[in-house]
Amino acid sequence: MPAPSPLLSRRQINLIVGGLVVGMFLAALDQMIVATAIRTIGDDLNGLTLQAWVTTAYLIASTISTPLYGKLSDIYGRKPLYVISLSLFVLGSLLCGTAGDMYQLAGYRALQGLGAGGLMALALIIVGDILSPRERTKYQAAFFGVWGIASVLGPVLGGFFAGADAILGVAGWRWIFLLNVPLGLIALAVILRVLHVPHSPHHPRIDYWGVAALITAIVPMLLVVEQGRSWGWTSPSVLTLAALSVVGIAGFVVAERAAKDDALLPLRMFRNRTVAVSTGLNFVMGFAMFGGMAGLPLYLQIAKGMEPTQAGLAMLPMMTGIMAMAGSAAPIIHRTGRYKPFPVVGGTLLVVAGLVLSRLEAESSMWFFSLGAFLFGLGLGGIMQPVMLAVQNAVEPRDMGAGSASVMFFRQIGGSLGTAIFLSILFSSVTGDIAEEFEVAAQTPEFQEVVANPATLENPVNAQVLAVVQSGSLDAADGLSLDDTSFLSELDPVLAAPFRAGFADAIANVLLMTSLFSILGLALAIALPQLPLREKSGLETMRDGDHAIGGGAARDDADRTEGADLPEGDRSP
Repeated sequence: MPAPSPLLSRRQINLIVGGLVVGMFLAALDQMIVATAIRTIGDDLNGLTLQAWVTTAYLIASTISTPLYGKLSDIYGRKPLYVISLSLFVLGSLLCGTAGDMYQLAGYRALQGLGAGGLMALALIIVGDILSPRERTKYQAAFFGVWGIASVLGPVLGGFFAGADAILGVAGWRWIFLLNVPLGLIALAVILRVLHVPHSPHHPRIDYWGVAALITAIVPMLLVVEQGRSWGWTSPSVLTLAALSVVGIAGFVVAERAAKDDALLPLRMFRNRTVAVSTGLNFVMGFAMFGGMAGLPLYLQIAKGMEPTQAGLAMLPMMTGIMAMAGSAAPIIHRTGRYKPFPVVGGTLLVVAGLVLSRLEAESSMWFFSLGAFLFGLGLGGIMQPVMLAVQNAVEPRDMGAGSASVMFFRQIGGSLGTAIFLSILFSSVTGDIAEEFEVAAQTPEFQEVVANPATLENPVNAQVLAVVQSGSLDAADGLSLDDTSFLSELDPVLAAPFRAGFADAIANVLLMTSLFSILGLALAIALPQLPLREKSGLETMRDGDHAIGGGAARDDADRTEGADLPEGDRSP
């Protein structure tokens, strides 16, 4: 009997993947590009003090919507949900480019974030539908390479547009958002034309209680991690929101138990060892890697005094590492069917990279920084793609959306918490590090000469910093804040050196913590099961009746089949 013909031709697959890559690139770039320009945007809209809400609105919307898109696409099909997410993103981008104040911008960014959550999650889910796990590796490298490119290109483009007074008669920073519109429309046209993914409609009960509980859990949590440092970690607002988040988490677990197979994130998925380990690994690695990634641009811009665009270019080694590892992993996994070695190697490299970067000082050479950033990128490239592949290979086709979205959801939550916690540690310790650097610098002839020179006091910023030297406390420096280090560019270089060195010390300590935390991620990577890769795509599996949607034997206890098709020596313990 001849083998069934493929559901999609290679040309169709390439066109679909091209459209999905454009959509994911826009979502990834938008996370990176705004941070560079936010000060210019805030000044232009007369609302700099509200800038955090612009970032928080996008983060909350994209995080919450990720699992929603995954589950709803399992029910209603991938194409309708992808078209909705891309349309929301394009509309949100257009509105952001026309915002008249920061309140409008925050609201429009939330709309944009609702679309971005779908662009990031659904792209990988659709690839899981149309390609077998073995074939999927060749394409997933492109998706994860997008993140590396966006992490470098984002600050560069953000700095360029923010620095332009006007382009075609429109304020430069508005093009950060308006540029998404034509690119998004091109991607939408491609998707509408070529994305014809078969879907078997079914109408389970919608998990409204799960959605409500998830919102109750996540919104307060993200508000705390984004605003906690400015509000105060023990303030009534933070404690109330934290308590509300705990209640939401408990309610979510109860709601998911009650909803069973109709749950937003079906709990039976987590009885699958691959899914459970991968979820923990993604949370831990998100916590460590995003915390570390938050420190590297700060080091370049504060300790090294680089402009945002220069700092973006200096992050090229990290992007090169991500691309190199993702690009080399794909053909090896395709040929051997073994994905587990890459998270193990990636986790090891993240530990090593953190140790290397923890040795950074203000005077460290750029080649040393580049080495650490390259190793960091290699580690990220070794984890992101294979772990997603492992989950998609382990879950039933009916859970492809929920399983894939859970990977990105827990990585996003871990990244948000890691960034907030590590930056809080950094800013709580940096004052002491700066004070120590001032004590050392005060003994040098260069510093004493600057302090003794009457011309030094003619610069008001110098005078404020000298008040710090005399009092021994940053509180004496009225008008100076470590939340805004732009004063360093106006400061005498000798007086600025202790600030730069103190920030370098604090950032290095944070990077050491990310290295130590990555050890836990490495342990989880070692525990990740190695299952035989399926030879059929999700759609082919459903077509052939191996695991029909809503039926078939569940793989809740995947351990019973782990390594069944591998030689004895290749089986995971």
